[in-house]
Amino acid sequence: MANAPLAIRPVSSKADTRDFIELAYRLNRGDPNWVPPLRSEVAAAINPKKNGWFSHAEAQLFLAERDGRPVGRIAAHIDRLALEMPAEQGFGPGTGFFGLFEAEDANVARALMNTAQDWLRKKGMTRVVGPVSLSIWEEPGLLVQGHDHPPTVMMGHHKPAYRNYIEDAGFAPVKQLKTYELDITREFPPLVQRIIALGEKNDRIRIRTVDKSRFAEEAAIILAILNDAWSDNWGFVPLTPPEIDDVGKKLKPIVFEKLIRIAELDGEPVAFMITLPDLNEAIAPLHGNLFPLGWAKLLWWLHRGKARTMRVPLMGVLKKLQGSRMASQLAFMMIEYIRRDAVADFGASRGEIGWVLDDNQGMNAIAETIESRVNRVYQIYAKELG
Repeated sequence: MANAPLAIRPVSSKADTRDFIELAYRLNRGDPNWVPPLRSEVAAAINPKKNGWFSHAEAQLFLAERDGRPVGRIAAHIDRLALEMPAEQGFGPGTGFFGLFEAEDANVARALMNTAQDWLRKKGMTRVVGPVSLSIWEEPGLLVQGHDHPPTVMMGHHKPAYRNYIEDAGFAPVKQLKTYELDITREFPPLVQRIIALGEKNDRIRIRTVDKSRFAEEAAIILAILNDAWSDNWGFVPLTPPEIDDVGKKLKPIVFEKLIRIAELDGEPVAFMITLPDLNEAIAPLHGNLFPLGWAKLLWWLHRGKARTMRVPLMGVLKKLQGSRMASQLAFMMIEYIRRDAVADFGASRGEIGWVLDDNQGMNAIAETIESRVNRVYQIYAKELG
């Protein structure tokens, strides 16, 4: 009952952890566009022994209950690498986070927010940013536009009411992240085709697929470009080797060589583009369970390698080339080559790019030039801790 006393306590047992995980399935069950994540993946994400993010971070999970029944949850967390970042890039000294937020009603939300802020304050934090669940590289931001269709792989989906809950708690928007969608069965505009054709005549440029048999070596090349390319971006926190290892294990089954390109200039790797088939198409019908038959359905989907939607979660070009015509040319070439193969070999018809920072002029311009449109917007909030 809504009038029953509300209790909030730290998650401290296996039973608590199970309740923390299961709450999201109950609260979102009626939303046809919410994709139930695999329970095993959620459990691994919040387990310090199974998530490399915890090598430089700590988190406390909280559960809200009425009459012993879970009605809300939240994580309060501190990322030591984020504390080392320049404050003008969004995080920096004194910045803590909240995430993994779910609430049955406004009163529960308010109590959870207060609890997370109290924990962060006691840890010496002076500011809180969120929702970020848990790493900025995982599911950052609250969905504020695009509730009418399901998210793609590794993107969040939230109740519209959560926006009011967060803003009523005194949080103000600080950044928007956008995703773009496009029909990839259509060729790009003539201007883009001319840029690509010129690049193909340039002997200095090589656009290659990755070699999955050298997975660790290729991942290291991409990580080096990524950490350089994104280092000046708002919210940047360097990805670490333990996190890359985790991502590699998690995503290796949906890593296809033709969908990941590395651009070389004079033999030097200078840019990359990662594309993933939308795994959510396969896991949505499983209701979060691999057993008894979910694993077989998932294996069949992975074996076929067919997907309607392809998501581009990451692109990057070395800082020394950013803002140049060469950077745009390399980007268009990688996008076009992957587009062709996604349609021809994987039966894809739809692409999604993002997330993209609202002030990333270069990437937003590329998205607009290939005639994509914004389909989802995520908002990140911040609040000073008094």
